[in-house]
Amino acid sequence: MEALVKLSFYCFAASSIAIGASAVCYLAYTVGRVRVRQAAMTTGTGFTVVGRTVELAPEAVGAGRFGTMLGWFGVVFAGLAVLLRSIAAERLPISNMYEFSLTFIFLIGLVYLLFERWYGVRQLGAIVLPIAAGMAVYVWTLPVGLREVDALIPALQNRPLMTAHVSTAILAYATFAVSFAAAVLYLIASARQVGWLPSADLLDDMGFRAVTIGFPALALTLILGSVWAHRAWGTYWSWDPKETAALFTWLVYGVYLHTRSLRGWRGTRSAVILLLGFAAVVFTYFGNYVFGGLHAYGGV
Repeated sequence: MEALVKLSFYCFAASSIAIGASAVCYLAYTVGRVRVRQAAMTTGTGFTVVGRTVELAPEAVGAGRFGTMLGWFGVVFAGLAVLLRSIAAERLPISNMYEFSLTFIFLIGLVYLLFERWYGVRQLGAIVLPIAAGMAVYVWTLPVGLREVDALIPALQNRPLMTAHVSTAILAYATFAVSFAAAVLYLIASARQVGWLPSADLLDDMGFRAVTIGFPALALTLILGSVWAHRAWGTYWSWDPKETAALFTWLVYGVYLHTRSLRGWRGTRSAVILLLGFAAVVFTYFGNYVFGGLHAYGGV
């Protein structure tokens, strides 16, 4: 088992390198077309006038392709890290913040790359992959002891519910990261008429499609969590900080879907809600460090 745990960590290390390099390539692909040219001209009186112009160069297609390739390498190695640790622990690795974040890195990369393939748009990688790279850096900062496979505490010894509850939460967070990236690029594209970004309508649709996956996944997370809480602690809802934050996050995305479907909101207003929603996701993910609660074991 110890050998599998070490091999899983080595795969995570390889994934971290690949995801970090992929993030750099996506950034180069997305903003690498911007060129600032400077020209100097000396007047008859001896003064030098400097002029600057901004123009778009041909797309850095190579950087985009390398970003996608390295992204897939990162996802494959992260998947192997999850698989090997699952075999060693005889369960899905989701019991502490090291395992939870490792699985999240795998899913956020996979979800993004699937959206890239469906839509044929690489620019979102300039936001999603840096998020994944940031999560990898966060994992490296966690205590070394969390890398070991330990026995589950009594509250976690319900593997079917734990697997379903935590997996749907990770899937929801991953899709919300994609919707966040689409919202950021939408606001840039609509405000500045940036030619090197996808159309605002396409970005708006991508954000919506991502939420239609994440919203029911988070709803299932809340339902399964309440069932599990009743079995573990004897109550369906205890207003624990993390479960309350998750409920608030779900309500924010519910507002997004409601205003879009029934009020006809599109564009900037919807994008702002997506930004607020992802801020709530980040708070839900890390809020236990501040407020503790029933989810504080293992850093989760």
